[in-house]
Amino acid sequence: MRAALAIGVAMMMGVAAMAQTPAGLKVGDMAPDFALQGTDGKLHKLADYRGKKAVVVAWFPKAFTQGCTIECKSLAANGDKIRKYDVAYFMASVDPLEGEGGNMAFAKSESADFPLLSDPDKSVATKYGVLSERGFANRWTFYIDKSGKIAYIEKTVRPATSAEDMIAKLAELQVATTSR
Repeated sequence: MRAALAIGVAMMMGVAAMAQTPAGLKVGDMAPDFALQGTDGKLHKLADYRGKKAVVVAWFPKAFTQGCTIECKSLAANGDKIRKYDVAYFMASVDPLEGEGGNMAFAKSESADFPLLSDPDKSVATKYGVLSERGFANRWTFYIDKSGKIAYIEKTVRPATSAEDMIAKLAELQVATTSR
């Protein structure tokens, strides 16, 4: 009996540890504020959404790479379904905004109808704990509720079904729907 209890407690602690990012972020924590330039020409600040709508930030490693292209295409092709929820959603990377390999060119090439955010100094990626040893962002998606708290962290993003998975998670988290 004691062994089973000890194993159960150890498993729960392991699950809790897996839910944290290297920065120590976990579900229920306030999401770190950010102010990042978007491919739509706007400066997006997390604080501007607090109290108004949920936010999803889908971090991706590098523009124009295979998995990131597949993920961006999935989100662009299903934007109408995602926008049925009262949510601001973004892809974000440490790529520059401008230039041949930047997020502006990437968003245009994939007809992204949502903003891609650029964090070239890697400060926000560091706060979110997504920065890998190689200097790229890990492919993790943060779901942030209306109050600014982390509602869920997805660390096993599947690029080909990222939009469908996002829609399912928004429904599971009971994010309000819009009247559109």
